[in-house]
Amino acid sequence: MRANIWKMGFLGMKGRKPKLTAIDGGSVRGKCPSAPAWLTAQAKAEWKRAAPELFSRNLLTPDTTAMLESYCVAAGMVREAEEMMGRDGRMVQTEKGMAPHPAFRMQSAAMREARLLAAELRLTPHRKGSKPAESPKEDKWGDGLLA
Repeated sequence: MRANIWKMGFLGMKGRKPKLTAIDGGSVRGKCPSAPAWLTAQAKAEWKRAAPELFSRNLLTPDTTAMLESYCVAAGMVREAEEMMGRDGRMVQTEKGMAPHPAFRMQSAAMREARLLAAELRLTPHRKGSKPAESPKEDKWGDGLLA
């Protein structure tokens, strides 16, 4: 029997062995990807802060890269708007008198978007240790049996 298995090639491979790549949790280990060139300086700074953390937790995959890019753009917009308001003041003179700086609305929307994306990426403090939510299993017996 052993001779037959050997002849069929189950116990050994002839020729050059394939190059193996270590896979951990479905993602290929290697180097953390660098920030895309098209990001603004503020967005790149956020990428440099967040990407290594996600990468070390095996959360930076091809599926989450676009979401991280969007998060970095939103975080960069928050900083850019803050710089504008710091330079021009939070209130500006308009035809109708003093009014909030136009960057205030942009900043508010970007903050909201950054917060939602950070939660989705598990970058918020209360989500860092959590695992992805599992779908609830249906129980045909119901909860009332053990009560």
